[in-house]
Formats: sequence, structure tokens, C-alpha cells
Amino acid sequence: MATADLPGPDSLLRRTLGEWRIGLVAWRLLVLQTADPAVAAGMRDFSTYRAHPWRRIEHTMDSGKRLFFSDREGLRREVARLERTHRRLAGTDEQGRPFTASDPAVRVWVLVTLYECMTAMRELSGRPLGPRELEQMYAEFRAVCSEFGLSDDLFPATAADVPAYMERTIRERLEYSEPVRYLLFDMLREAPAPRRLGPLKPAWPLLRTVAAQVIGALTVADLPEAFRERFGLPRTRRAALLSFILHRTLRVLMNALPEHRRYRTPPAGVPLTPQSSTAPTTPTASAASADLSSTPASRPVRFPVPRRRKDADSRPARLRTFFHQVLDQTGDGRISSADLQAMAHNVCWPLELAAEREAPVYAAFETWWQQLRTGMDADGDGQVTCEEFVTAMLTGIDSGPAYLEQGLHVAVRAVFHAVDTDGSGHLCADEYRRVFGGSRVHLAELNHGFRQLDHDGDGRITEDEFVQAFTDYFTARTDNTAGSQLLGRP
Repeated sequence: MATADLPGPDSLLRRTLGEWRIGLVAWRLLVLQTADPAVAAGMRDFSTYRAHPWRRIEHTMDSGKRLFFSDREGLRREVARLERTHRRLAGTDEQGRPFTASDPAVRVWVLVTLYECMTAMRELSGRPLGPRELEQMYAEFRAVCSEFGLSDDLFPATAADVPAYMERTIRERLEYSEPVRYLLFDMLREAPAPRRLGPLKPAWPLLRTVAAQVIGALTVADLPEAFRERFGLPRTRRAALLSFILHRTLRVLMNALPEHRRYRTPPAGVPLTPQSSTAPTTPTASAASADLSSTPASRPVRFPVPRRRKDADSRPARLRTFFHQVLDQTGDGRISSADLQAMAHNVCWPLELAAEREAPVYAAFETWWQQLRTGMDADGDGQVTCEEFVTAMLTGIDSGPAYLEQGLHVAVRAVFHAVDTDGSGHLCADEYRRVFGGSRVHLAELNHGFRQLDHDGDGRITEDEFVQAFTDYFTARTDNTAGSQLLGRP
């Protein structure tokens, strides 16, 4: 496909994709994409969607914003970043079939489902796009997709061909795998409270039960008929009525709102900071929204630390906290290379690092994983449990300082240099929050941790202070050492 002008502020694509009500079909989109066997396998082995669902969803939305609401330079930068990420996602699924996220057919499916969900949103609202509008939006959509360098033959030739492509793929390739079932029926029931709930957080256990029922029913009702028929998901009358009311009510509401309140992403887009290999960028506004938080980087989850006697060694409890908060990114109770690579990804993703600055971060975390695997994987299954981690870490720490220098310090220094976006050689408070901020970590806790490490009170942390903080976190036998409060007060 020849290079065409990208959709602008007045384009049908931007106005459709940018509306708040696109959220009504967001779960439908995730289910359709995940039903591809390669996507399901990648989610099972590499994704953080179980442990960090809000961050994972927001990363997807953030990437869509960068693809469809930026200029050509920003679009190409995002495409290159996605390609680097997807090259790392490959393996063998539970049935022994090889998979890779770089498979062109899989990538086309993921893209086309986004277009199809936009058209479905309009249709479900009672105001479907006409044939000319569909072709216009599809042409705008394909102009963006052309930057992926995928063969035109893999895409439906016209908008009119999309329904047949969807039905054929659903019937011939898609599978109702465990990740699909989990998305539909369990994910929201287990999800931690999003930070934006604010004072409603205590009510989250009740709210998520209701949300899971509503979103599950709505998603099943809105899925393509071919999908529901193939996998035995009936569209009940109650679910159909729910879909009718929600889609049409929100359409009327959005149309009544002033233009600036109608869109989650304004059609004009969000300016993206140009990338430079010599001048690292500051995270953009879109990156700053990741994980429903203003601090979108490696995401620890705040867990209470059990009470201990004053003379008790606090390291085991702290190491268990670190394992669950930071290391176990996939949320399966074990760590593997995928978890360490996910940590590297979550450092690099919001910073929009160039390839030459991203590679050292991934390499450093792989170095750390190899040390962990060699010294901790007692049963040789390629994974490390929490107890294996705690036992081996304590043994290594007690053996001498070289143990941390050969693994943890390698990763920590790589994180420091990645987050030090201005190359100043120190971290300010904002940069510190990008490292440790999370949807369940209160800003006051982050500020407390920063002050504990900023010994001279000059508002910045040097690389040596940063590394020493992690050393203290892992080695201090009491909770009185500044570094022991790296993730907040114990």
C-alpha cells in the first residue's frame, strides 16, 4: 500500500477512536485479540495482565494513542518500539505449537480488530456508519497500518471485506483458551483497586463484583455472532437489553457534551516529544497516564509487611514483599526470564527509549535473571519460587558484597541510567517516582522514601545513593535503615 496522508484532527478515525465511549467495546477488543492462539500464548508466558491489569490495559490504550494520534515520526517511533517488544515474545504454547508475536498474520488480526471494534461501537449505538463512511475510515486506518510494513494481501482489501475476514478468522483460527475465559469472567473479580477510585477504594470489593458482572455480560452480548456461536456463549435477553441501554444512552450523552469533554483523546492528538539517541526524552503526557497513575514505570504493588519482634531479622519478610511486589510480574507465584524481561519493559515503555538505550536495560535484567536462575532454581524447571528466592538470596547476601554486585546492582544501575532522562547523573523526585510509583503506592509513601535516601536534602539522588538504597533494602536486618523503606514505610 502506497504511503498516504495520516488521519488528521477532522478524520473520522480520530473522532471515533478518541471518544470516551470507545471504552464500551474495549473489553470486546481484548477478548477478540486474545482468542488468537499466538496472542493467548504470549499473554500466558509474558504478559503482566494478571498481576497488573490496569497497567497492561493502559499500556495498550497508550500505544493506540501513539499510533493513531501522532505525526508520522511519532508513529514510526511507536511501530519500531512495538516491533522490538514483539521480537522478544516467542516460544511454544501448551500444545507444543511454536508462536511468535511477530507473525504478520497475528499482527494484522490485532490491528483489524481495532478497526472492527470502532465500527461495532457505532453499530451498537444505533448509528452505524454508512458504506462511504466505512470506506473513508478504513482508508484512514490503512494509512496508519502501512507504517508496519505488512503485506497488503493480509488485510481485507476494502471495508466491505472486513466482516468476511472477521468471520473466517473466528471460525478457522481463533480458540477459546484459558486467557480468553479469564478475561471474560475472572480478571475483574480479582483486579486490585485502580488508583483513581480515591475515596471509593474501600468499596472496591463490591464495585469490582458488580463491574465484573456488567462488563462480562456486555462483552458477551457485543461479541460477533460467529464468535458466540462457535464457543457457545449465548446472548441472553438481559445482556442484550444492557447492551442496548448502555450504548444508546452513552451515544446521546456524548453528543450532548461540549466538544472538549466528549473525547478521551482529543482529535488533534497529544504532541509527542521527538526521540534522540543523545538527548533522552522526557515522558510524554500519554506515557504519564499509563497504569492509571502519573508515575508509569516499574510497578510495585503495596503489600502490608507482617509485624515482627524488634530483635527479629526483617530481611525474609522484606524479600518476600519484593518478590510479590516487584519480581513476580506475571502474577503466577513464580519468576522466570519473562518476569525480568517484563520489568525491563516497564522501565523502557513510558520513557520512549531509543533502541540503543533500551537494549542495555534488557541485557542487565537478563544478567540478573541468569544469576537468579543459576543460584536459586533448585529443581531445574526454569522458574524460581518465593521460598527459593528468599533462601538463596539470604545465603548469597551473607556470603559477601559480590553477590549483589553480579546481579541486582547490574539491573539497578541500568534502571538508574534509563530513568535519568536528562543525563544529569542524579534522580530528582519526579524521576524517582517514575521508578517506584504504582497504582497502589500512595504519593506520600513515595515522597517519604525519596527523603530517606536524599541524605543531604538537595532534592536529588546520585547513582551511588540509588544503588546503596537497594543494597540496604536487601541486607538491612532492621527496618530503621533508610534503604529498607525503599517501597514506603514498613
